[in-house]
Parts: sequence; structure tokens; C-alpha cells
Amino acid sequence: MEILNQFAPFILIFAVMYFFMIRPQIKKQKQEKKFASELKKGDKVVTKSGMHGKVLDLNDDNTCVIETMAGKIKFDRSAISMEMSIRLNAPEKKK
Repeated sequence: MEILNQFAPFILIFAVMYFFMIRPQIKKQKQEKKFASELKKGDKVVTKSGMHGKVLDLNDDNTCVIETMAGKIKFDRSAISMEMSIRLNAPEKKK
């Protein structure tokens, strides 16, 4: 029983780290993966570097072609920002 009392703080610290750091990160990764797999032609997107455009083509090798004001650019699907793209496509609030 004494050994358990010695390791209790370490177990508690690990549990707190899991629920406040590791678990939310895993959840976010799953959401981003789902978002990238549900992309379709015509979606307006923003890349993580800030490039705005519209999806023209989705390739099997996890890439997509995005049309911007400068032309067509090929990106990895993982380079598309989920948060910014969702904000871009959200309906505008009426005042």
C-alpha cells in the first residue's frame, strides 16, 4: 500500500496531462482528418499559410488543386486550414 501512495502523485499528474493536453489534441487531429477527407470540388478554402482559393480538383495522392487569383496551385490536403475554411464558408450573420 505504501508503494501505491508513493506513485499516486505521478499517476495523478499523468491523468491530468492526458485529459487536458493529449486527449484534446487527438480529438482535433481526428476532426482535421475528417475535414480533409470530406473536401469536395467547389469548396472555398484557406491554406495554413493564408492562401485563399477554391478547390478545382482532388487527387488520390492526398493533394488538391486550388484556384487562386494568381492561378492554379497544387497543395497537400493537410495544408488546408480547417478553422479558417469553416469561418470562410460560414453563413454571414444578419445585423
